Formats: sequence, structure tokens, C-alpha cells
Amino acid sequence: MNTVATALAVAAGSAASGSAASLISGRVRAAVVGVCTGVSGVAGCCAGVAALGGARWSAELPWLLPLAGVHLHVDALSGLFMAVAGAVVAAVSLYGVGYSGHGRGGAASRGVQGVLPLFALTLVLVPAAASVSTFLVLWEAMALASLLLVLAEHRERPSVRTAGVWYAVMTHLGLVLLLTGLAWFAAGAGGEDFASLREGAGDLSPAARGGVFLLVTAAFASKAGAVPLHAWLPRAHPEAPSHISALMSAAMVNLGVYGIVRVGFDLLGGGARWWWLVLIAVGGLSAVYGILQAAVSSDLKRLLAYSTSENMGLVLIGVGAAGLFAAAGQRGPAALALGAALLHVVNHSAFKALLFCAAGSVLRATGVRDMDRLGGLRARMPVTAGLFALASLGAVALPPGNGFVSEWLLLQSLIHGLAVPGLSTAIVLPLAVALIALSAGVAAAVFVKALGVSFFARPRSPQAAEARESPASMLAGMGLLAAGCGVLALVPGLLGGALDRAVATAGLTGAGPLTGGGLRVELDGLAARLSPLWVTAALAAAVVLAAALPRLAVRRRSRHVRRRDVRLWDCGGGSPTPRMAYTATSFAEPLQRVFDDVLAPEQDVDVTPVRESAYLVERVRFQHAVPDRVEHRLYRPVLAALAVTGRGARRLAGGSVHLYLGYGFAVLVLLLAVLAVGW
Repeated sequence: MNTVATALAVAAGSAASGSAASLISGRVRAAVVGVCTGVSGVAGCCAGVAALGGARWSAELPWLLPLAGVHLHVDALSGLFMAVAGAVVAAVSLYGVGYSGHGRGGAASRGVQGVLPLFALTLVLVPAAASVSTFLVLWEAMALASLLLVLAEHRERPSVRTAGVWYAVMTHLGLVLLLTGLAWFAAGAGGEDFASLREGAGDLSPAARGGVFLLVTAAFASKAGAVPLHAWLPRAHPEAPSHISALMSAAMVNLGVYGIVRVGFDLLGGGARWWWLVLIAVGGLSAVYGILQAAVSSDLKRLLAYSTSENMGLVLIGVGAAGLFAAAGQRGPAALALGAALLHVVNHSAFKALLFCAAGSVLRATGVRDMDRLGGLRARMPVTAGLFALASLGAVALPPGNGFVSEWLLLQSLIHGLAVPGLSTAIVLPLAVALIALSAGVAAAVFVKALGVSFFARPRSPQAAEARESPASMLAGMGLLAAGCGVLALVPGLLGGALDRAVATAGLTGAGPLTGGGLRVELDGLAARLSPLWVTAALAAAVVLAAALPRLAVRRRSRHVRRRDVRLWDCGGGSPTPRMAYTATSFAEPLQRVFDDVLAPEQDVDVTPVRESAYLVERVRFQHAVPDRVEHRLYRPVLAALAVTGRGARRLAGGSVHLYLGYGFAVLVLLLAVLAVGW
């Protein structure tokens, strides 16, 4: 039996067993469900790795889905996303045993435990869909399962219900766009399985091809959290249980990228330059706007959610650049750009899952997400603090973090792509490089803020002062993710062959973009190479020397100088208190001033004077907020217009049967008139 088929069968069976295990009573339920979900993730990862190694598998199950049947096919491209999703599921499931076993509200309920394995299975199976109907069914199953998991704690906080409404509306608007685009594609191609779509794509007119691409790209970009279709992401991810947030941000959003690559490159076979220029613009906007919103956020999980928008924006820039180069006939730079984008998908999944799990560890210990009320956790939760620091290093794209290599490759592809002829590349690529550099710089400030304010200084609340380290299962899950970050950071060349096959499956055939084996990365045909292991060793040696040499000098000098302990000079101000330390809000204030026109912060000062005198102040109230400007300018007017329309439509429902019959007769006459004119 095919390895991929066996692994997927095990994944499906384990997920079904885990869902059934949710009926068990007691604390053992979380452990059984977690083990079954983890086995499902490991099996999905094995299936993906086998596909990346060259194995292929197809299946048709006409009896499983009415009318259309189920079509499945696994190749190297789908294998990459299956392997990433399976690995994240396996590690997060182990983490979730401790998180849910702690009994945090709805995360330990039977409903959540029953849906979690099914959600994990859909993350693995969506890339295996090989027909429009199969893809839409699995896509909707993933959306509904994730919606139920987002609502896990709806009884505890009203904000969860609000986030659920936003997520439900945005994800189903995306489904409508996806259904429209793929139905249009299938109608023009003369079939709904992916093989028929590939063969019939050339028969579509340029306008139809462009329309299909725009519709499906909007749907997939919404799932990836790209601006301006990101409004659900900073609401849903913070409100979901933390292990669910990790799955959504490290695995589910990747499938939006998968959809764009599969449809744009594989099924449509590429397209005009303007397709990819639009995608680069969306990616650049998402990268910069997402990281700026993260910079001014004081909610730890909301900050990480906006960071997801930023990283998905970087990936979209790479995918757009690959399409732009392919449209110009430059397959080498195109393969390099797409390989860099796919590598960043892998790296982002590793460090973002670890970041959300570490944030969940903090939330479990303190019950607090507001960084202004944290602090001092480094001493009380040293393992969590160290793992958060490791993941943050990957997020800021500095060596030896795992995000550094993929962003370096992305910049290399854009810089060398300047040799591609065309006015659009000469204008767009330098701007893209500048946006990537800007987002990387702001990301460094963002994660210095998150790490420093949350884990250092002194506790700024009783909850932070009484925090305790998380249980062993949570630390073990985070340890697996940290090991993945380490491997990807030090020996990224191990993925070279897998990325080459995935890029070739997408339609960019030719020499692979990455060569050089495990210890170094070389760019095929370009004079650029990198050895992350040696970079890490050099940095470690520099740190050791910087720490050791001053100590040696002090020791030599202290032999001849008498030392005595004295009180540290405090400038007469006394011992500092927690109120004197930087908060997340104060740390971000300089950045907010620089980008004031983009962020458009809102603040209000309300002064209440004493009744007897206008010169004496009884109270001063200061309010400051940085709302999502895109949401305010784009979504609020639409919601207001819908509310007005809804209130007006109520007048049509007068309760009269005769009136409703009149409506039906009028619509029938209108339809007959349209048909008569059309024929």
C-alpha cells in the first residue's frame, strides 16, 4: 500500500478516535484526545514528507460525496503544506494536553475536545483535495471547525462572541468569493477536477482568467490574514484558546498561501504581470501595516496575531515576485522567489506556533494578556521566557533565528530580480525590498517590547507576581517546536530538495533554486551563499569574548584594589518601583509618533474641576487608543450602510400574507421579463 495512503488513513482514524474520546468523563479526556490528535498530526506529517520525497498518491471515492464524488491527489506541493500542518498539530496537541487538562474554561469542554481532532484532520486534508467540490467541502469543514473552537470561551467573555461573529462573516464571504471563482473556472474549463482545470485553463479568455484569479486570490488572502481582509484575525486569534490560536496562526493561514500558489501557478499556469503586481501590493501593505499595528498593541496575543499578517505579507511578496518573474520568462529568479516564500511559510509556522504557546503559558499562569500588567516572569517562568525569546529571535529575522534565512533568500530573489527587464520590476522590486527592510526593523522593536515588558523588570500586578511555570506536557510541546526552530535555523539546507520539488510541482520547472546540502545554502546560478551554522558559531564566540574579556580585566585589576560593597547610587530618587518601568504603551509611543499619519491614534483628555473653583482640578481622565484604521475606514461605513438597509427592509415585512404573495408575483413577472429579453 502507498505510504501516503497509509499515513492519511492513520490520520483519519486517529482523528475519528479522538473525536469519539471526547465523550470520556474526567481529566483523562484531554489526554486521550490530545494523544489521538497528535498521532493524526504525526501521520499527516509523514504523508507530507513522503510526498516531498517523490511519492505520489491519487484516489477517487465517488460514493462519499453526492453528484461529484471525492477526488484526492497528493504531490510535492501539497505534501509541503501537509507536512507543516502535521508537525504543528503534533507539537501543539502535546501542549494542549496540559493546557486543556488545567480546565481553563471552555477549552476543556466536550464540544471543544470533540471538534479539535476534526479541525486538525482538515488542516492535513485540504492540500490533498483534487477537485473543486472536494476542496470546497474540506475548506468549509475547516472553517466551521475553527469557528466552533474560536467560540470555546464565549460564556466567559463577550468579546469572544464578537470575534466569532466577525470570523464567521469574513470566512463565509471568502467562501462565496471562492465558490464563485472556482465555479467560473470549472464552467470555462469543462470539468471540476484539477486535471480538467489544468487542461482547460488555456481555453479561458484573458478577462475570465483575470477574474478567476482575483476572486480566488481575495478569498485565499482573507484566510491568510492579508490587509485589508484581515479584520477577523486580530479578533479571533486572541480570543481562541491558545493552542487553537497556534493551530490557526501556524497552520490554517498557510492554506491561503497554498490556494494562491495552487490556482495561480499550477491550475491557471501563470498569468499577466498585473496579477502579480496586485499580489505584491497586497503583501507589502500587509507586512508594513500588520507590524505597525503589532507595535502599538499592548495585548500579547493580539500583537502576535498582527505579526501573522506581517509574515503572510512577506510570503505574498515572494509569491507575487515569483509570478512576475515567470511572466517575464525568467524561470530561475521565479523559482528562487517561490522557494523563499515557501521556506518562510515553514519558518513562520515553527516560531509562530511557539510564540502562541508561550503566550498561552503566560495566560494560563496569570490570566492576563495585557502586557502593561505583566513583568517579572523571567524569574518565575524561566523556561517559558527562554522559549519565547528563541521564537522572538526567529520572528525578527536576525541570526541565529530561523526566520533570518528565509527573509535573506527573499531579499536575494528580489535584488537579483532587478536584472529582469521591464518598467514594473524596476519600480516595484526596490519598493518591495524597502518594505521588507522596514517591516524587519519594526519587528525587532515589537518583540523587544513583548519580551522586555512581559518577562523582565518587576511584576506590575499580583497575577504576575504569583505566576508559576507551566506543567511538563506544555513545556514538552513547546520544546518540540523550539527544536524545530533550531533545526531550521542551523541547517535549513536540509529542506533544499523538498523545496525544489514543491516549486517544480507548482510549474516552475528547471534547476532548483537551493543547493549546497544541510550546512550551507547556495543560490543556483548566483554568487550568493550562506552558512547559518557558521554564522551562529561566530556570533556565539563573539558573545563569549564580549562577556569574558571585561571579567578577566576586572579580575586582574581587583588583585591590587581593595573592594567593598556599597549602595548603588540612585540619583536621590530612591529604589525604583514597578510604576516607574516602561510599559508596552510607553515603549511603543515613539514609533507611534513616527507613523502617526498611518496609525491615526485617538486620545481624549477629560478634566473635571472642583465645584467651588474652576482653578482646582478634582480629576483628570486620559484615554488613548490606536484603532485599526482600515477597519474604521472600510468596514464601519459598510456595516453602517447594512444597518440602515436592514432597518428599511423591516418595513417590507408588514405581516400581511397578501403583501407577501404580491412580492412573489412581482419577482416572477420580473424573471419572466428578463428571460424574454434574454432569449
